[in-house]
Amino acid sequence: MPGTDSGPLTLAGRFNYYSSTHLGAVARFYARLHRRLFDRFGGTRFATLFGHPVLELTVPGRKSGQPRPVMLMLVRSGDTLLVCGSNGGNPGTPNWWKNLLAADHADVRIGRETFPVTTRVVTDDTEYATHWQTLTAAYPHFTTYRALSPRHFPIAVLTRADA
Repeated sequence: MPGTDSGPLTLAGRFNYYSSTHLGAVARFYARLHRRLFDRFGGTRFATLFGHPVLELTVPGRKSGQPRPVMLMLVRSGDTLLVCGSNGGNPGTPNWWKNLLAADHADVRIGRETFPVTTRVVTDDTEYATHWQTLTAAYPHFTTYRALSPRHFPIAVLTRADA
């Protein structure tokens, strides 16, 4: 799907793409630091990235079984949350996505609130297109990632399990 989105490529999106594809160690360091600071302040600080809200998704590692937290963009669609395996446009699928597919449970933390979620991968093309519009409206840099990347970005719908 490269180049299928209309609209300008964002500077921040280009920076993230470059970081993801050429500065992997730096990008991973920043991601871990961001998550640690979010955790240290109990979700009350470092709850945004480039001015957009984030969530912490924790899934067990597919090999280790240990909790693997990752910071992702917070995108709501009604009562559900959407997550996209964009990996900043990197040609490789993110490890957190592989863990999510293999996991039997996951938890989301938004601010101080943590709750379990169920996961459903979007496979229908029409539903995908609708959710893609929601994702890019909330975080426009996804458009840049997809324009620069050769791969399809998977989308999952997270539904609160304790509701």
